Amino acid sequence: MQSTDRPDAKSKEFGRETIADTSVLTDFWRAMALLSRVPVYHIDDFRPVMIARSVWCWPLVGLVLAGFALLPAMLAHYLTGNAVIFAIFAVASMVLLTGAMHEDGLADCADGFGGGVDQARKLEIMRDSTVGTYGVVALILGLALRLTLIMAAADMGQGAVIFLVVAVISRAAIPVMMRILPPARDNGLGKGAGRPDGLPILIGFAIAAAIVLVLSGIVATLAVSCGVALAICLVRLVAKWQIGGQTGDVLGATQICAELFAGIGFIAAMTMA
Repeated sequence: MQSTDRPDAKSKEFGRETIADTSVLTDFWRAMALLSRVPVYHIDDFRPVMIARSVWCWPLVGLVLAGFALLPAMLAHYLTGNAVIFAIFAVASMVLLTGAMHEDGLADCADGFGGGVDQARKLEIMRDSTVGTYGVVALILGLALRLTLIMAAADMGQGAVIFLVVAVISRAAIPVMMRILPPARDNGLGKGAGRPDGLPILIGFAIAAAIVLVLSGIVATLAVSCGVALAICLVRLVAKWQIGGQTGDVLGATQICAELFAGIGFIAAMTMA
């Protein structure tokens, strides 16, 4: 999710609906353009209604991105046999593919929620491109936990599996936040991304759950789903309390938090198995 809510962000709310615009394949490429830095051509319709209808395939985008990110990570692991190096390469590759948009959202939320005294000031801080102390701390802790989870899974022979699982399921969480929280601003991505209907959200979660089930089994699927549900509830509670709704930054933070909680659930399931 392009998490920036800054007024100078490039607007993508243009284009004209055509037959191609409403195809399943175009939904995927639209989602890929929105959620990553992968160059996608001939997709220029990013109206809220078009973004909202594409949310069903966001977990598939996560699967593709994670698959590409794993290639250099697995090569590094093959050459070194080191789980730490594997985890660092995997996370770094994903950050490059996504342009650190979710990390940017997490940092902006931490700065705004921690540094503002009222809603207006919090939103103003979140739009500031400068990263403050709260944001730096949130990024360090978030990255440290992500690396730790991947390394723990790698020690169980599940390093690649956890990376794919959390990438898929966390991107199914973003549309839920778009649905259950109103935009906190009258502009920005939180407003411009639209409010998806329940059916595309359910389809996205079904796709994500099916992928996780195939990769890790029923116990891990249940644990990961519980982790994601907890992350959604916590982010919603804090965002509603702090700024009264969601923004693009909140959506980015939702993905990171869902990834972390899903990873914790996965490790717990693997440990108990």
